[in-house]
Amino acid sequence: MKKLALSIFTFLVTMTCHAQHFDLVPLGIYGGEQEDNLSAYLVGTPKDTAFLCLDAGTINTGIRKAIALKSLNGSVETILHNQIKGYFISHGHLDHLSGLIINSPADSKKNIFAIDPVLQILQNHYFITDTWINFGDQGQKPILGKYHYNSLQEGLETQVPNTTLSLTAYELSHVNPYKSSAALVHYDNHYLLYLGDTGADRVEKSDQLDKLWNTIAPLIKNKQLNSILIEVSFPNNQPENLLFGHLTPSLLLEELLKLKEKTGLKNLEGLSIVVTHRKPTGNNPEIIKNELLKNNPLKVNYIFPEQGKKISLN
Repeated sequence: MKKLALSIFTFLVTMTCHAQHFDLVPLGIYGGEQEDNLSAYLVGTPKDTAFLCLDAGTINTGIRKAIALKSLNGSVETILHNQIKGYFISHGHLDHLSGLIINSPADSKKNIFAIDPVLQILQNHYFITDTWINFGDQGQKPILGKYHYNSLQEGLETQVPNTTLSLTAYELSHVNPYKSSAALVHYDNHYLLYLGDTGADRVEKSDQLDKLWNTIAPLIKNKQLNSILIEVSFPNNQPENLLFGHLTPSLLLEELLKLKEKTGLKNLEGLSIVVTHRKPTGNNPEIIKNELLKNNPLKVNYIFPEQGKKISLN
């Protein structure tokens, strides 16, 4: 009887550890050039149709691709209007927000979440009459008020209305002192980490990633955070003085080794690393993939997203 009870307990613990807590639908995966496939990821929970969009480089084309692959259900209009409940914008570069701007006339009222420097870029450079029109609820008149700006304070959790998700922002360095940011997404005591563009601390002469690793290390050790979305823009042959605030496979490993010192090796094994923002020049995406897989001493689980193809994450 004791053996049976122990077996049931072990089964339940195993099932809990491997339960799927987040659904991820990549609307765009690349870091430039292919304007119909730029950084944008819908994150939600299984069997729910309420999503937060993590960056918004490509929206419409990504939705169409996801519908074709049966990752999303409904029309483009229904998904854009009713299923995407808000946008987290990590920084102000076009490959992370051009889809939001272009699709704004067809969109519905919703929230934009970002740190203050990013909101200022939206208000002062994009949602103005000279470049588009102001669909935000602050800034240059006329103010259409379709999007409500939510200022994220570093380290303070914010609920995403009309979803079961909340998020917390952390600053990143993307060509120091230019500010990018990460979003720690929270649902039911489980977490997913999404990083916008970032350079390695050593190259950026910064400590932003080190501070972020300190924050998430306890969550990894407690098995509450099992998935990280992080950019690797260039292959290892890219000179460090030409990285422009991005990572290579070697630099990602350099940072993950620092994270390992805070979590222990066993806690990193099997951690899902979704590789974002590969530059699509030439054969770069495949080179980056091969370099990551060939040098993986931490035994993390590298995932290489495809546009429109749903990924289930625990």
